[in-house]
Amino acid sequence: MTRKTISFTVIIVAVAIAAAMFIYSSTASLQAADTEPSAEDRENRLERSYSPSFGPQDAPVTIVEFFDPSCEACRAFYPIVKRILAENPNDVRLVLRYTPFHKGSEEVVRLLEAARLQGVFKPVLEAVLAAQPEWAAHGRPRLDKAWAAAEAAGLDVETARQSMIRPDVDATINQDKEDVAALGIMKTPTFFVNGQPLPSFGVQQLKDLVREEISSSN
Repeated sequence: MTRKTISFTVIIVAVAIAAAMFIYSSTASLQAADTEPSAEDRENRLERSYSPSFGPQDAPVTIVEFFDPSCEACRAFYPIVKRILAENPNDVRLVLRYTPFHKGSEEVVRLLEAARLQGVFKPVLEAVLAAQPEWAAHGRPRLDKAWAAAEAAGLDVETARQSMIRPDVDATINQDKEDVAALGIMKTPTFFVNGQPLPSFGVQQLKDLVREEISSSN
């Protein structure tokens, strides 16, 4: 094969690769456009009627948090969000969406739903988060520690182990997983404030967006 022929072949291969990359990129963009939820669908998927929430239902500002009970960042953000609610008792509510990404998280989500059925959701949530370093070792969770923390916070464990497998609990978890996938949630915590994502991840960004939404509602 002559040098001229080799050069021509290299050019053809390069063009073919570039064309393939362009086609792949275009196809990926089209697929993203096809799967991007509409504004109405996105709003519906951010909050469900069953979603646990704190704060007044008619608050002008709603924070939606996609959280995983095994997530260290979720644990770190909880007192911050709690403080935001305390400082704005009439203006802000918090909605929690289950995002069980880590091993063992789904069982803890079921535990939390059982606690909600017993009317002890908040104390159990706080106890489980406080005890997270003891039970949420990634890859090797010690879920007995989570149950022990929940029991100490007032959970009837025997009843909870029965109610955690109820069909409505299954439906709640499955719907949250479906919404997480449809919205493209890839990490926890992920926050939305009145339907808007944070401009970038961070405590100050969350506080600033909440403050802006409160100001615009007055």
